[in-house]
Amino acid sequence: MKHIFIIIYCLLALSCAEQISESDQILMNAFEGKKSDFQIEGKGRVKVSLPDDTTGSQHQKFILELQSKQTLLIAHNIDIAQKIHALEVGDTIEFYGEYEWNDKGGVIHWTHIDPNGNHIDGWLKHDDIIYQ
Repeated sequence: MKHIFIIIYCLLALSCAEQISESDQILMNAFEGKKSDFQIEGKGRVKVSLPDDTTGSQHQKFILELQSKQTLLIAHNIDIAQKIHALEVGDTIEFYGEYEWNDKGGVIHWTHIDPNGNHIDGWLKHDDIIYQ
């Protein structure tokens, strides 16, 4: 009887475990393989809000934590796109942009429209509002 209980417990634990999204898996593989320069869509929770980078092109910066626990720096060009003013730690952000490898998890940039039309347009989504 004890073995049946253990088997049932294990099956329930597996069925309740959160599945890692396909985009999280792609990002984990890219990080482990040091891959860069590809478009990716995903979502995460704001872990840290950083001061805006005002050197050169201005960027709103924050760190997302994915469901997989990988972290990503989001570098959102606010010279081109609207800034997310109501951003708070713990908020969910959806993104579409270009991934660049770094040793801290990676960076997502190109989260805006390309005014020259040479790059795929990206975006950020916060509280059902798209910023690009």
